[in-house]
Amino acid sequence: MNNAVVKAIKANKSLLLFIMLMCVFRSAVADWYTVPSGSMKPTIIEGDRLYADKMAYDLRVPFTHISLYKIADPQRGDIIIFESTAADNRLIKRVIGIPGDVIVLTDNVLSINGKTLAYQPISATDSSEDKIEQLFSETSTVNHFVRTSNSGSRLSNFSEVTVPEGHYLALGDNRDHSSDSRVIGFVPRDEIIAKTSSVVMSFDYDNYYIPRSERFLHSLIKG
Repeated sequence: MNNAVVKAIKANKSLLLFIMLMCVFRSAVADWYTVPSGSMKPTIIEGDRLYADKMAYDLRVPFTHISLYKIADPQRGDIIIFESTAADNRLIKRVIGIPGDVIVLTDNVLSINGKTLAYQPISATDSSEDKIEQLFSETSTVNHFVRTSNSGSRLSNFSEVTVPEGHYLALGDNRDHSSDSRVIGFVPRDEIIAKTSSVVMSFDYDNYYIPRSERFLHSLIKG
């Protein structure tokens, strides 16, 4: 039995090496993630497969969250993928606040460090409205879509909070339908595993999983 296993390994060593290297690559360099919910609508929709850059912030030991070298820190506007201990799930949200920021949300209007963000209406239905939120980062303004409910929700407001050191405030773009920092609290830096800025491909769950050609290699960065 042991001889048969050894022979099988020797006969397929190139394939096994390829599989091992691919696993290491997906663990530490890049991967893709399927979006199961609409918490990031209209930016990201159910069925999107997102490219995940696992070296955007850290060089990590493969198959662990251990950082060998910090490459960069998340900035306001980044879409991050993180393993949330509080939610016991992998989540995809947008960074709104970085350590030290003082943030208030009033009727779905954000104020960061005393500066109220600007919003540009885009479209509306009987139940919701899509807008462009002008979120300033350290070096530029990140314009991105958000969706709010016309009737609001318990998530539409929160009192002034200060983002603690080593943590981030992250919200879903679908503001009234997202379990984010308003529910699970601030996101620890060491739970953030990747950054995403594009869709690899997308499948329409409501239409027999037909691929959405218009979202093939679709950029999540509003130009």
